[in-house]
Amino acid sequence: MSMTAFLFPGQGAQHAGMGRDLYDAFPAARARFEEANELLGFDLTALMLSDDAEALRQTDITQPALYLHSLVVMALLEARGEAPAMVAGHSLGEYSALAAAGALTFADGLRIVRLRGQLMAGAGQERPGTMAAVLGLDDEALEAVCAEATTGADSLVQPANYNAPGQIVISGDVDAVARAVDIAPSHGARRVVPLSVSGAFHSPLMAEARDGLAEGLQSLRIQPPRCPVYLNVSAQPTTDPDTIRQGLLDQLTAPVRWAQTLRQMHADGATRFAEVGAGKVLSGLVRRTLGREVEAVPYGTASALGADVAM
Repeated sequence: MSMTAFLFPGQGAQHAGMGRDLYDAFPAARARFEEANELLGFDLTALMLSDDAEALRQTDITQPALYLHSLVVMALLEARGEAPAMVAGHSLGEYSALAAAGALTFADGLRIVRLRGQLMAGAGQERPGTMAAVLGLDDEALEAVCAEATTGADSLVQPANYNAPGQIVISGDVDAVARAVDIAPSHGARRVVPLSVSGAFHSPLMAEARDGLAEGLQSLRIQPPRCPVYLNVSAQPTTDPDTIRQGLLDQLTAPVRWAQTLRQMHADGATRFAEVGAGKVLSGLVRRTLGREVEAVPYGTASALGADVAM
């Protein structure tokens, strides 16, 4: 029997005008956009639908925007009878996955991702860092590069996103990341791409945000999800609210084990992967990790959802 896993994107998937086609095509999408504006107390919709991408580069705006977009798409998929057998989300997308699986209400999820974005933006200002994508090295080789480039607690770099075989993002202090970028080619890296980000996500440089997020998560109501949620920090499934809460906190400073998550979902029976939200990045990572015989379908546009969707 075919089992479908739903995947939810994180930062990097945003783009100017994100969600405009959904807003124009579906009355229920417009209602959800307007609900988000009321919950947040500012016009997130206007920032998303604008042709000016600058606002969407700000972490505290990007995170609720991506969450909202994914949950709009999810509602439209549910309206035509599609439901996941399992879910996972990349970084911020983990919150979208939890809301899609019923562990969080839409409103609670929106509020916590807004808080998370604000805290992470603040941590990036308090201790500036950066990130870079490294292509062509396996996990062990890149971990060795990071260990060599780290000179202490004040100058560290570590893997942040194990996105796919030979595609790993590193994160840390600016000088340590620069050393890793210089070192990586000598270890066999084919290419290293510095990323334009506002902080060193999924590294100890985000520790400044941990206490505030812990407080927010402690008061967050988490219900057992309707299907297994595969956590970033472990790549393992769970339906336990306490395990989910701890996983959300830990992923702030720990790597996203995305390739491992995809392999585990596939091993657990997923033969089809639906990308629920902006962009097509996760569909590409599915093919790169599991091979092209596994179906990966991006659902992030009105045309992908089809004109027959009604709510």
